[in-house]
Amino acid sequence: MSDQAPSARPVRILLADDQPLLRTGFRMVLGAESDLDVVAEAGDGVEAVELSRRLLPDVVLMDIRMPRMDGVAATRAIVDARLPVRVLVLTTFDLDEYVVGALRAGASGFLAKDVPAEDLIAAIRTVAGGDAVVAPRILRRLLERFADLLPDPAATPSPALSALTDREREVLVQVARGLSNAEIAAVLSVSETTVKTHVGHLLTKLRLRDRVQAVVLAYESGLVRPRA
Repeated sequence: MSDQAPSARPVRILLADDQPLLRTGFRMVLGAESDLDVVAEAGDGVEAVELSRRLLPDVVLMDIRMPRMDGVAATRAIVDARLPVRVLVLTTFDLDEYVVGALRAGASGFLAKDVPAEDLIAAIRTVAGGDAVVAPRILRRLLERFADLLPDPAATPSPALSALTDREREVLVQVARGLSNAEIAAVLSVSETTVKTHVGHLLTKLRLRDRVQAVVLAYESGLVRPRA
């Protein structure tokens, strides 16, 4: 059991995976936490969307490869419906070919299924709280895979970035490298609260929903590129 402080109500979770054994495992792990509540299970993407519409869970743990409708399409359907539901995508592989599609579809996070239980629990709480999560190793592999498709760093940055202050750009660069607020604070020698404020400002200025979209924009705009 975690020492997480109790909230007004538990985080309501929908498990969407076509493998019953995995759903059972997730249910057992999450059920041990007093602030997490698995309210339903879905065996495919269509069912995941239907249950999301009907039950309005706080977080959907979404498998990316499912019958009838894959996790990318299901995520897009949930986001497009403007449901107050956030999606945390899970995959068996460090780098699934659908990861970019999932992030662009509006997923609030992306984790490998072999993630330690404590990391999965922390990710669910983070996503439910309105932030986003991308496992550093997945982000690194993603950027290595798609490095050749990214803009030339010598190209003129996206005009949208001109709205940011120098410090906000610095923060965006660190966010794009997968650092947490605490890690960014250490790198820039500022407080974690200051970093959180900068992140909020840059998301508002760039009209982005969360950190995941900020990562995608930072690389697509050429602001940053994977390290050699």
